[in-house]
Amino acid sequence: MKYLLSLFFALTVLSGSAWAQQGSPDALVQKVTDDVLTIVRQDKDIQSGDTRKAIKLVETKVLPYFDFHRMTALAVGRNWSKATPEQKKRLAEEFKKLLVRTYSNALTSYKDQTITYRPSKIDAAETDVVVKTEIVQPGSKPVQLSYALEKQGDGWKVYDVIVAGVSLVTNYRGSFAQEVRNKGIDGLIQMLSERNTQLETSNP
Repeated sequence: MKYLLSLFFALTVLSGSAWAQQGSPDALVQKVTDDVLTIVRQDKDIQSGDTRKAIKLVETKVLPYFDFHRMTALAVGRNWSKATPEQKKRLAEEFKKLLVRTYSNALTSYKDQTITYRPSKIDAAETDVVVKTEIVQPGSKPVQLSYALEKQGDGWKVYDVIVAGVSLVTNYRGSFAQEVRNKGIDGLIQMLSERNTQLETSNP
């Protein structure tokens, strides 16, 4: 659960319209954090476990600021080049659904965590950066949380999240590769689809 809450923060602190504006990514992270966490703290439905409302929040406030296509390609690894365009589309769709559902469930478990920002020096000309933060949880050790971002035509986009030194895309890569070895690309798509169905059934 601690890991999921960390990833929830990875989504929430990067949402908001300000994120799409040009500027330093670390400044934008800090700017939007308070606004988003205020919404969560004030929404009793989400705090009570309303997954549908949590999903809607993630879809409207978060998804535009993540590059799920690149995240999926990195998670699938070298097998990505073996996939057809249609398979790549399906993989990205199912992986996005999995992350949204997983993080929406974690969002409903939010309590009193706060974010602190680690100093960073980011050159204005850079187009690929890592923003470092720290999650402070009452009664627990702080959790290091970093974001890998790329500057694209419509602003900065997240393509990886690193929690306590563990990369999100790398964490999935091993299990994805094993599934492809056993059942091929279509098998991986089916596995993701079935997992999404299970999550939807257990948390309607």
